Amino acid sequence: MTTKRAKTATFPERSALPVRITLVFLLGCLSASLIFSVPMHGREHPRPQDYALIFGTVWGPDGRPLPGVRVKIRRANEKKARWEVYSNRLGEFEQRVPVGKQEYIVWADTKGYKSPAGSRLQPGPEVSVQIESNERADTGLHLK
Repeated sequence: MTTKRAKTATFPERSALPVRITLVFLLGCLSASLIFSVPMHGREHPRPQDYALIFGTVWGPDGRPLPGVRVKIRRANEKKARWEVYSNRLGEFEQRVPVGKQEYIVWADTKGYKSPAGSRLQPGPEVSVQIESNERADTGLHLK
């Protein structure tokens, strides 16, 4: 009668185990770096659109900047406002407009606005802003 021996699993020597773990780790890092370094063809990012910027500050009768004032902007050859923004806590406002030679009219709409002192403000004159290309045009609106 022959006795069959049970097969036992063989494990690598203890000294070879850290070397294998290191090799597996390095191969993983190498494959990850190859995956992320290959450019993705066909997935071009669209170029950001060029724009011009109308930037300004709304000033009160006392010469201080006014927050929360509605500012309207229109093209000079149009009747209705195309953009409407509010001055921030520093009295500043900004609006992106299309690139190209164009004249814009900027004014403050003070209907329903009460100044921090509680007085009603009269709008100042409309301000004309010229845009030539992708540029920033600074202006100021002085209320009475």
